[in-house]
Amino acid sequence: MSAAAPIRILAADDHPLLREGIASLIGTQRDMRLVAEAATGREAIEQFRAFRPDVTLLDIQMPETSGIDALIAIRSEFPTAKVIILTTYGGDALAERALKAGAYSYVLKGLVRKDLLETIRAVHAGQRRIHPQVASELAAHLGQDGLSDREIQVLTLVATGNSNKEIGAR
Repeated sequence: MSAAAPIRILAADDHPLLREGIASLIGTQRDMRLVAEAATGREAIEQFRAFRPDVTLLDIQMPETSGIDALIAIRSEFPTAKVIILTTYGGDALAERALKAGAYSYVLKGLVRKDLLETIRAVHAGQRRIHPQVASELAAHLGQDGLSDREIQVLTLVATGNSNKEIGAR
């Protein structure tokens, strides 16, 4: 094992159990250290500013600020930020939007235990990683007329349980 400093990681997910699982998984690695956690998109942005992690794990669906909006905010302030999106959604419009916004990787939560540590190391080294299943689904959608950013924003608000009144106010 090299004497290099451990990879500093921020884990942002609104489910405490997933954050605990990630912390446990990372805790077994000598070359990684969880430096911060966040339960909302807004907290993720604040924690990124405070800790400047090497790699950020960011859930795509979170309260207050979505993962994609948090990604956009982080990358606009810190253009070299390395962010891995964690999600239950496959290679759909959200995946495409996250990757266009600067995500280095898009990891399905069902594959976290199997792929996360390798993906963290690869992203830390500057590589972009997309699971073959996600890449296949993205490729199937290429060339199709997609939704506008505004349509995706509205659909995301609907999917997260917002009422029509709340969506209209936003």
